[in-house]
Amino acid sequence: MKRRQFIISFVLFSSILSVKPSRLFATINSVSLGQKAPDFLLNGFNKNNPNKNEWSLDDYSGQWLILYFYPKDFSSGCTLQAKAFQDNLSKFTKLNSSVVGISADNEEEHESFCTSAKLGYTLLSDTNGEISKSYDSWLDPYSKRNTFMINPKGIVIHKWIGVRPIGHAQEVLEELIKQKKIYA
Repeated sequence: MKRRQFIISFVLFSSILSVKPSRLFATINSVSLGQKAPDFLLNGFNKNNPNKNEWSLDDYSGQWLILYFYPKDFSSGCTLQAKAFQDNLSKFTKLNSSVVGISADNEEEHESFCTSAKLGYTLLSDTNGEISKSYDSWLDPYSKRNTFMINPKGIVIHKWIGVRPIGHAQEVLEELIKQKKIYA
């Protein structure tokens, strides 16, 4: 009886907020270590692949993926973080990994940011926050600064929540080296 009362109360509460109950549960869930990474299909920009404009998780199958969420192109912290990943990009590449950034910025902003900051990796546009939400990385109207390490089988094996931009890329690189030894 108590469970039924809870469900009725929950449905009434969610209808007052004009939110579907399933959407409320979706924002409570977070990506767990050892779990399959949530799939995505997003438009974006990569100066090294100008003819491609849509990316999915499957594009990174068989390699390590460093998927980082960040609030805004051209902001000081996001620029520091993006450039640090770029500075280490050849090291990530040698370790069979790709770096991908996701924010709510549109493709044109990403193209301008990549050009300005000389970024050679993919930035994806999550303008409505749906993918950010699936990674528990959304604080409307921006993505939170979180990073996820996904192994070649598509499993989340490490995550950083509430990242500080300075030193983060190096920290991720060190963890990648450690994880590759474990999974070797």
